[in-house]
Amino acid sequence: MWLRLRQIALVAEQLAPVEQALLDVLGVAVCYRDPAVATFGLENALLPMGNQFLEVVAPTREGTAGGRYLERRGGDGGYMVICQTDDHPPRRRRVAELGVRTVFDRDLPDYSLMQLHPKDTGGSFLEIDAQLGPHGLDIDGPWHPAGPDWKAGQRLHRVTGISAAEIQADDPAAVARRWSEIVEIQLTDTAAGGPELKLENAKVRFVACTDGRPEGLGGIDVVCVDRDGILAAADRAQSALPKGTVQRTGEHQVLIGGLRFTLV
Repeated sequence: MWLRLRQIALVAEQLAPVEQALLDVLGVAVCYRDPAVATFGLENALLPMGNQFLEVVAPTREGTAGGRYLERRGGDGGYMVICQTDDHPPRRRRVAELGVRTVFDRDLPDYSLMQLHPKDTGGSFLEIDAQLGPHGLDIDGPWHPAGPDWKAGQRLHRVTGISAAEIQADDPAAVARRWSEIVEIQLTDTAAGGPELKLENAKVRFVACTDGRPEGLGGIDVVCVDRDGILAAADRAQSALPKGTVQRTGEHQVLIGGLRFTLV
């Protein structure tokens, strides 16, 4: 029974500037806008990153869960770590055994999803989903949230995937143990000695909060083929887009929509 990192979600006060920043800096394209998220008072955009995805969501009305998350974390930033499993029922049973609540739990003809309550997981929203039907288990197979033709939006000239997600927490070790219990994967250590989970195609690291923001999804590692092009585009976007949308935060790192992108 495997688990892959398939999608990372950001939440932003306004969709357009963060979406534009991702297009300009990472050279990606929008493959889908899901009309179903309007039910939750949101609008969104899905952008392929190799065979994984970035999603940006933004509230369209007052009183949404996304809006409350923005308030809690003090602005735009990482929102959800969304994983794909090859066998959903045992994942559901495990969550029930541990007493972890679900925020949203649904079965569709081609897709099953289970979004876990962050108060029960710690760190960030964790979602475990299953793609059903023909080629559903393929590494670059269909992915319901990304629409019926996501490969039409795939661009590989600057980035080819997401190799890690970084969860910041007040007690990284405790949150790491909780996630490990839920996904039934043994923790290992990073080179720096911190805890991490090794999924089939990526890692999830757990680190202390050091950026002045509360716990949440703080950053991702992006596999890139044109790092210099990304950094040059980030410099241009930093002055062209609304203040704070894009920032250079290191020799190989940029901040887009409040999420750290480490270029590997």
